[in-house]
Amino acid sequence: AAAALTREGGEDAFRRLFRFYRQRDASDLRGVVDFSAPGGQVFRSQLNISSVSDQDAYRAGLQPVSQWKAYGISGYPGFIFILNPFLPGCQRHWVKQCLKLYPEKPNVCNLDLHMAPEKTVDLWGQSKEQLRRKGSSKWEPRSLLEKLRWVTLGYHYNWDTKKYSANHHTPFPSDLAFLSEQVAAACGFRGFQAQAGILNYYHFDSSLGIHVDESELDHSRPLLSFSFGQSSIFLLGGVKREEAPTAMFMHSGDIMVMSGFSRLLYHAVPRVLPNPEGTALPSCLDQALSSDLPVGSVIEHSSDEDWQVCAKYLQSSRINMTIRQVLAEGQKFPEESGTNGKGQVPCEDSHHENSKAKRHKRNTV
Repeated sequence: AAAALTREGGEDAFRRLFRFYRQRDASDLRGVVDFSAPGGQVFRSQLNISSVSDQDAYRAGLQPVSQWKAYGISGYPGFIFILNPFLPGCQRHWVKQCLKLYPEKPNVCNLDLHMAPEKTVDLWGQSKEQLRRKGSSKWEPRSLLEKLRWVTLGYHYNWDTKKYSANHHTPFPSDLAFLSEQVAAACGFRGFQAQAGILNYYHFDSSLGIHVDESELDHSRPLLSFSFGQSSIFLLGGVKREEAPTAMFMHSGDIMVMSGFSRLLYHAVPRVLPNPEGTALPSCLDQALSSDLPVGSVIEHSSDEDWQVCAKYLQSSRINMTIRQVLAEGQKFPEESGTNGKGQVPCEDSHHENSKAKRHKRNTV
């Protein structure tokens, strides 16, 4: 059925496939590309092994680039899919940062829209005990962390104007910048500067609407996407919505790079799925971090207490980090009239919020 819809094309073929994968049961996913068993239109991508030293890879919590498994898809030049290149235990660092550190002020999150500033100061502290004790009942009240839908870093994206601006910026996390620089360099983009990030927090009823990331002023730099936790289906389309997309799985630790021709293509996430191993968490998240971290490592050990909270959260959730370079070297934002830094918080129903299915469907599809 998915293949038939793909061949159809025509008016908003992307929307038809989005609806197909949003509504189908998990047993009908034969048309989804699985990079762990590549075939057909999938081919191996060459990486710039000499651009990242093994030491810098280790410092970022990554395997040596020579050991990465990277793939492309026919018809999508500039698209690179990297199968989980993280060293054992290192994914835990990024999960903890996304739940404990990155949502802290002065960064911006969806909860700022309808909560007083003092209520969102310590989401982790307010949620950890509730999360740790949480059972399987759907009727239990959700913690603030479970109500988190997005966090923005660096240049904060304005969903109302669909722009970034010079006067709404906070320091970009140095550990995430270093990770992003190594991945970009390995894919042929030395000198990449991580200037903006959008963290999306998905649950099993979440989706991400059909969109193009075009608000950055420099499109010559890639878009980097990191996934942790439960799995998802990612749809990568064309320059028009009339072009049917290709569906692919994203599992914990996988990285996607959209560059060149593929940098401005339509894409979406119609569905979040339980990890294919059938366990509460994928096995790559069960691995412990080595006690010997290299000098200068950006990876930190997580306490058992912190990881228990993160693990409980991830049993029904997926976290995605998308990192962008907004400005080219030496480039500045155009002058904006009447900008006072207010009105910069995105609207509740932006396509980057992974809201309840009914709200998402109404507003973005």
